[in-house]
Order: sequence, then C-alpha cells, then structure tokens
Amino acid sequence: MRTRLMLLPVIATLVATPAFADIAVVSNDGRLTLVDGVQTVVPSPKPDTVTVLELAGAQPKVLFTVEAPGSAVGPPFSVAVSPDEKFALIAAPLKLDPADATKQVADNRISVLDIAQKKIVQTASAGKSPSGLSFNRQGNLVLVANRGDGTVSVFSFAGGQLTPVSVVKVGDEKSGPSHVAIAGDGKSALVTRDGDHNISVLTIDGTNVTPNGRVARSGIRPYSIDIAPQGDIAIVGDLGTSSGDNNAVSILDLQHGPAHVVNIVMVGQTPEGLKFSPDGKLVAVAVNNGSNLSPKSPFYADHGLLQIWRRDGTKLVKITEAPVGRWSQGVAWSANGKTLLVQSMLDKAIQPFAFDGKSLKKLAPIELEIGSAAIRTAVH
Repeated sequence: MRTRLMLLPVIATLVATPAFADIAVVSNDGRLTLVDGVQTVVPSPKPDTVTVLELAGAQPKVLFTVEAPGSAVGPPFSVAVSPDEKFALIAAPLKLDPADATKQVADNRISVLDIAQKKIVQTASAGKSPSGLSFNRQGNLVLVANRGDGTVSVFSFAGGQLTPVSVVKVGDEKSGPSHVAIAGDGKSALVTRDGDHNISVLTIDGTNVTPNGRVARSGIRPYSIDIAPQGDIAIVGDLGTSSGDNNAVSILDLQHGPAHVVNIVMVGQTPEGLKFSPDGKLVAVAVNNGSNLSPKSPFYADHGLLQIWRRDGTKLVKITEAPVGRWSQGVAWSANGKTLLVQSMLDKAIQPFAFDGKSLKKLAPIELEIGSAAIRTAVH
C-alpha cells in the first residue's frame, strides 16, 4: 500500500503534462495599413511585436507579447516554431526608411525568441528582405527565403542560437524567393519565387543545401507553400496580381518523379495563407476575397474567407467556408485539428474557429493593438 501511494504523484504528473504545449506564434506589424487599397505606412507607428498563443482548450488565449521586428510584406510564413516549442524565429523583411518615415526599406534581421524566458535572445542577419522561413523536423537546420536578393540563407540551430552556414542562389535579385518549405525527411525543400513565377527544388544533406536543377511552375506569383506531413504532395498559393481575377491553389506531386504540378483548385482572389492540418487530411486556405482592394473597386469585398478543403489523393475537395476579417493573412491549426486561427491585418485581430469536420463555428476574436501579419505552429 505504501508503494502505491508513493507512485500516485508521479503518475499524476505524467498524465497532467502534455507532450507539447500546443502554441501558435504570431508576428504583428505596427507600421503598415491599407489606404484605398494601397499599402501605406501609418503616422507614428507602434513597434512590431510577436505574440504567443495557447491553443489547448476551447478558446485560444494570449500567453504573452514582446517587441520584435517583422512585416506584413511577404507571405504569412515569416515566423517559425522549433519542433520542441522552446524557440521561435521572426523574420523582418522591411523596416522604416531612416531618411523618410513614410516609406520602408529592406531589412535583414531574424529574431530568436526564447518562449520560456519570454524574450528575444539573438538577432541574426540573413539576406535582403528575409521572409518565409522553416525549421527541419530535427530542429537543427533553418532555411530562410530572401525576397530581395534571390537567395536562401542556411543556418544551423542549437541552444537557441542561429549560426550562418551558407547562402544558396536560387534566382536573380528580382526572382523574389518568398517561402521555403522543408520536407519531413529533411532531404529536400521547395522555394516559391513570386517574382519570376517559379518554384525551386533544393537538395539537403546535413547542412549542405544546393539547388538540384529542378524548377517547377504553378501559377502567377507562387507565394505561400506547405508540404503534407506524409511528404507526398505540396500545396502552393498562387497570389495573382490583385486584379479581381480568381486565383488558385496548385498541388505538386512530390512522389512520382521530380516535383511537378498535377492539379489546381480555384479559391478566389489572393490566397494569402494556407496550411495542411496536422494529419495531412485537410487544407485550410485564407483568401483575401478582394478585401485588400480599394472599396471603389468592383471586385472589393468587406471580408476575407477561410476555406476548408479535404484532400483526395492529389486533388482537393471543398468542405466549407466562412467569412473572416479584411486583408486576411496566415492560418494555423491546433494540434488536434479542431481549432483554427485566421489573421486580419486591417481589423488587427485573429479570428479563431472551432471545426467539427463539417462546419466552422466562430469563437471569440483575439484583438491586437497592431495588425496581425504572420502565424505558425510547430511541426512535430
């Protein structure tokens, strides 16, 4: 009996302690807004911040917010969370022009957030206008797409510190590398290039990262990209030109021969954010839906859209959609796939939804002081 009583506290501790905290990390831009559909620097901007949210439970909640440079310019994958959820990385593509406070110029900073300490512990330098970035599943390699100079920066990561390894050229300075997604086996990566409408394929061997010669093409301005947890397909948001035309999400086959586009689905105007569910069976897409255009435009809408698609092999089948805020950015899933978060830059808010497999139910919005620009959860 005595032995049993001694074991109970240990068992209770093991049961009560989850394997992961189930958090989302959000980058917020204090400088930028839209005026009549034009990206405009606000007067006397507030500092950029990064917010950490807890997704466990019925209603997501804010854990803390600290200052860290970021930007809404670039895909909403400009934050990354380490697989152990101990650290986050925040890219800063742009900053205020020191010579003209109404304009922005290229930045090159990557901030490392220690989540337990709730503070920035390192500021590293990448290339010109670093945007989308990713950890590998081992958490020891980081790739950063540099939109301003046609490169991908390669870093090793250990003990909360980034160490530069190399710089990989994927295009010219106008090619616009936007996001880089690393395959689950850690042996390859895909880089969207919204400047010249290409997708580069990289080969990874430890920290040696090189182009493998394959360049795929989806649609106009491939931007956000995500690889299924199973590793057999990828999805790409083709951003288009904000001209009122419907845009597509392209599906790439990664299993049968070199990476190549096999299907597309039309989703509406400007699919800014997209993400596979943790089990890889569903896809969430955040569509601007014209909410980033001038209200005078015949293609304007006063809301964005969150769409949920079911994966059927290399095809996507639409399940449902719901209205969201204006100039929608990134989307994130909780670890159990039952809660989603969608960002709205203009409304300075994050809209959570409960998802039961068939329909979306709005939860209480999370209001922020500045615009919500990028969001990410850990890949385990």
